[in-house]
Amino acid sequence: MIQATQLRPGMIIIHEGELYRVTVVKHLTPGNKRGFMQTKMKNIKTGIGTEYKFRSEDRVEQAILQTREMQYLYAEGDLHTFMDTENYEQIALTAGDVGDLLSFLLPNQVVEVELYDGKPIGVSPPSTVDLEVVDTEPSMKGATASASYKPARLETGVTIQVPPFIQVGDKVRVDPSEGTYLERVK
Repeated sequence: MIQATQLRPGMIIIHEGELYRVTVVKHLTPGNKRGFMQTKMKNIKTGIGTEYKFRSEDRVEQAILQTREMQYLYAEGDLHTFMDTENYEQIALTAGDVGDLLSFLLPNQVVEVELYDGKPIGVSPPSTVDLEVVDTEPSMKGATASASYKPARLETGVTIQVPPFIQVGDKVRVDPSEGTYLERVK
């Protein structure tokens, strides 16, 4: 059990007997009243989102998850297949289970799959991924890192904002949880 004030986006909790992934958390203190945690959560089983207010002194049960290193193999329709790197068992997750990380996944990439009671429930994103830029505007002469950003399409098809000195063929390091450019990879 953890205090409601310790809730963070991405956490998986047990609320009213169901598993929920916390997506948004705001700590609010209205005037001279007691503070509370305004949360948005998504039911893992049904995929339905809900909002809930936890009082600051409430205690919440955090789900105990196991993680397994798995390799992303391929996508077939809405199903995405992963292979356990230890015993070579394969599992399929829906696009909803994989979440926003899907836009940053390449075949053969190794990720950590979260399991609850032996069943896969989602993928924990790596802290960074390195992807190649396949399309962007040409760089301007004399452009510096402090200039405005420009859109760039990466090899997975997702578009992010990058500094003007990034060119087609450059590899960039991206934070997949935020979908933001971090640095150019040498």
